[in-house]
Amino acid sequence: MPSTEPLPFAAVDLGASSGRVMVGRVSGRGAGTLRLEEVHRFPNRPVRTAGTLHWDILSLYGGVLDGLRAAGAAGRAPVSVGIDTWAVDYGLLDASGALLGNPVHYRDTRTEGEEAKVGAVLSPTALYEATGLQYLPFNTLYQLTAAQGSPVLGAARRLLLIPDLIAYWLTGEAGTELTNASTTQLIDPRTRKWSRPVADALGIDLTLFAPLRGPGDPAGALLPDVLAETGLTGPVPVTAVGSHDTASAVAAVPASGDSFAYVATGTWSLAGLELDAPVLTEESRRANFTNELGVDGTVRYLRNIMGLWLLQECLRTWEAEGAPQRLDRLLREAAEVPGLRSFVDADDPAFLAPGGMPDRIRDACRRVGGPAPESPAEVTRCVLDSLALAHRRAIEDAQRLSGRVVDTVHVVGGGAHNELLCRLTADACGLPVVAGPAEAAALGNVLVQARAAGVVRGGLTELRALLRATLEARRYEPTGNRTGWDRAAELLAGEGARR
Repeated sequence: MPSTEPLPFAAVDLGASSGRVMVGRVSGRGAGTLRLEEVHRFPNRPVRTAGTLHWDILSLYGGVLDGLRAAGAAGRAPVSVGIDTWAVDYGLLDASGALLGNPVHYRDTRTEGEEAKVGAVLSPTALYEATGLQYLPFNTLYQLTAAQGSPVLGAARRLLLIPDLIAYWLTGEAGTELTNASTTQLIDPRTRKWSRPVADALGIDLTLFAPLRGPGDPAGALLPDVLAETGLTGPVPVTAVGSHDTASAVAAVPASGDSFAYVATGTWSLAGLELDAPVLTEESRRANFTNELGVDGTVRYLRNIMGLWLLQECLRTWEAEGAPQRLDRLLREAAEVPGLRSFVDADDPAFLAPGGMPDRIRDACRRVGGPAPESPAEVTRCVLDSLALAHRRAIEDAQRLSGRVVDTVHVVGGGAHNELLCRLTADACGLPVVAGPAEAAALGNVLVQARAAGVVRGGLTELRALLRATLEARRYEPTGNRTGWDRAAELLAGEGARR
């Protein structure tokens, strides 16, 4: 029977700019209860060495241990631990299990030119038919072809994606969680297994990967040295969750049916639909949609959009120039700037690399034919208008390509706190926006653990009902005036065709 007392579950949630350890208390009694609390937050600062951008993975792991220790010290010792992170990146281990260097950051330039190299072996159409993944220059497949012939890859005996690497250090057991594996461009989304024809054609050794496991599967238990380091009393199981943070976030969309779209916002915006089967048509490939795997056999049919990275980089640039901006004040000022005066294609790969973002946005505005924004408030309004347009385009395209019609857009993740972005997205899409929860990835992580532990039961429908019953969300209705949005969308479509 489901537990009648709330039990604590630790969600390790690592994002591109920070990591956190959250504790969710869940009870299955009656309608159920769910409460989430942050116990530790720590920065995620990439480091460039010898020209290569790396993740500081040992610092992140130290933050995880600190968070688990903080949970125990505050009387919230977890009965289970789950881990979710960003996708595509990995660590390499030697035959003894030792890490062979810090994992390379997906924003590193080492994959430049790999698309042509892969395309000479497998056409883009053949690759999409086999894996359903949109082209992104940093997909794991391109990282591995770029690393071929390197001493590090030659010495490797095991490849672990980032959440699996953290789990391995916590438990000593190696596995490859499926939702994150589906972002490698090496998984067949129909069989939910490795695509051996793709790997064989490109010379990628699939034996480097540990066995696949899915959300809810056991992933070991905290090792004695981890228990000693954190002060926890064992056994403490580690449970595989939707280890790609977007998979956990989508699982925590508080929808009451299936006629919804979602935008998981943060450094990236992941905008799309939840489907039962992948869409592998040529039209879908050309529209650059991806078929990533989700919790309970679902498919996350979505487009990756540059997201709040654009604004984060602007803030970093202004601070470096000695003109730091307070985000709350900046958003209030941006709300007073006339809308759709300046906008850009937020999907433009020109925005992928860090550095000098305000000037790159101004240059892009000039290419579209609009005035370049000057003040920080004008640049901010340009970014948010552009993101709303990108959300609109992705959701409209997803409906057309999948045949699914939606009546609501759920915005989850950090952008759910951004009232202006949510309001603009509602106006651009002409659909109501339900904003929240902001900590969707951690909540999805906790709910999968709680279900695996028998505290709650049911599928996504039941998990989402618990979310709706216990968490508050804010609803934004569209204003009904879409003329300006239609015109801006047409101009961007023409810019995209020219590019």
